[in-house]
Formats: sequence, structure tokens, C-alpha cells
Amino acid sequence: AGRESSSLSFLKETGVELKDGKAWRKWIDLDEGERTKIISALTKLLITKGFGSSLSLRLVGEVYELNKEEVGTELRDAKEYSTLLNSTARYGHEDVGLEICMGDRGEYLEKAKSLLKNHRRNIVKGIKFVKQEGIQEYGMLQYFNAGGHIKDTVVGIIAGIILHSRHTKSDNPIIGFADKDDGDVKASARTIAPLVNRGIDLSKAMQKAAGQLGGTGGGHDIAAGAVIPRGTEYEFLEMLDREIRNQLT
Repeated sequence: AGRESSSLSFLKETGVELKDGKAWRKWIDLDEGERTKIISALTKLLITKGFGSSLSLRLVGEVYELNKEEVGTELRDAKEYSTLLNSTARYGHEDVGLEICMGDRGEYLEKAKSLLKNHRRNIVKGIKFVKQEGIQEYGMLQYFNAGGHIKDTVVGIIAGIILHSRHTKSDNPIIGFADKDDGDVKASARTIAPLVNRGIDLSKAMQKAAGQLGGTGGGHDIAAGAVIPRGTEYEFLEMLDREIRNQLT
């Protein structure tokens, strides 16, 4: 949620040394016992906050490392590498990501790191905005309209994070709206796997609902997006809610 002081307090309570001299320690600097302490504390926190064991299981998973990249950098972990590349394209700097893929480890890598920091700041700001404004409900859906407060290129990421927080009902799909620079509105939808297993396909639902308004939509069953004319958000929710209900019958 962007509360750095709370995060530091939590880590201090685990008993793990946070600094090596004046330098902050990274996850890769911790031994197995220290990592276990932090994971156990996070698991306990999630359960006490009512998130259940399913979310706790996501704390541990497979990690793919690129062995020729420097340890501790954004390029060593394949997932972090993809996040770095993602942050370049989301802000109109695809050329930076391409140069990194072609081997640049100097000027363009530094530009990408700067874009990544900005990307993460925007996500934190977006989450804070949604929590302050609150989540609205429409039928089977829950939604927020960020207007120009959140970039349309990251509204889907924020919707996904909010869906898995205690501020929403995880068994209802969430829709996030954000204004685009060209005058239209970006709608991003996210849901959970159990609802997909019951028959929900956000890609088809978003495509149909947006199409009725002269917009476009598509994506995946669990995560999809659409572009619709500004001012039609409420109509879009009505049509999307109808499509979702039809899928479940």
C-alpha cells in the first residue's frame, strides 16, 4: 500500500538484520533461515487479516534465473526482467526495452531503471487513489473510475492488485476505468480462477459490451480490456453485467 514505515516495522519484528553496515540488504543477501522467518511472518499476517491460505501459497514459487546476468540486478530474475521491459513499453519507450534485449547494459539500462521506478511509483499512487475514493458496485460487478488520476496503461495492474486486497469482494469481477489521451476511456477487467472455472470469460464479455457502444475489447478469460467512448461507462457496466450473468446461466 506504499506505507514504507509499516513495512520496516514488520521486517524489524521478524528479527532479521535489515542492513549490512550502512547498506540495505536485499533478498538475495539473506540466508535460508532469514528468508523462512520473513515468509512465515508474511503467511501469519495474511491469515490474521483474513486472506486465507490460498494467497499465502503464492508467496513461494518457481524462479527462473538468467545465469549470464549480474546477480542482484533487475535482469537476473526472468520475471523482474519482464517487468523492466514492460515498464518501458507502458510509457512509450519501446526502443529502450529493445536496446536492452539487444545487449545494452549502459545508457539504455539506466533509462529503463528510471522508468521502472516511475512505474512503481505510479502503481502505488494509483492504489492509494482507489482506496481513498472507494470501490463502487453494479450488479455482479465492482468498479472504480479513475478518470485522469491513473494512466490507462497501468489501470489493469492496479485493478488486479485491488481485487486481491481486503478492500474488495474477490468473488466479483472488478472493472477499472481510466481516461485515454485521445478522448476515449480504457476499461480493464480482472477476475479470479474459480469464476473462470464457473464459465466467466472476460474477453468475450468485454468484446460484446464494448462493441455495442462502438468500442473494442478483448484479452483473456481472467483478464481483459476494452476501449469505449467517454461518457458511456455506466452503459458499459450495464451491458457487461448482463453478459457476465448470461455466461453463468
